[in-house]
Amino acid sequence: MIESRCGLLCSECSYREPMNCSGCTVMTKPFWGNACAVKTCCEGKNLNHCGECSAFPCELLHQFAYDKEQGDDGKRIEQCKCWMMVD
Repeated sequence: MIESRCGLLCSECSYREPMNCSGCTVMTKPFWGNACAVKTCCEGKNLNHCGECSAFPCELLHQFAYDKEQGDDGKRIEQCKCWMMVD
């Protein structure tokens, strides 16, 4: 099951319960800010997640996955690859 646009596993996210987050695949506006560039990009291309994109993994996703504060050292990119196999 796809949990996010970027490959983040929402089921492992510590913000899910305290923020009552339903996940970016169903929410219109992220609780963490006005917009998420990855969410906006996927939805603009009518994609379920980044792994479905012909440009995967793009620079935007790479920057997001390796961000010093919020990144996960590429784990979300690997998760998108797994989701590609299921699609």
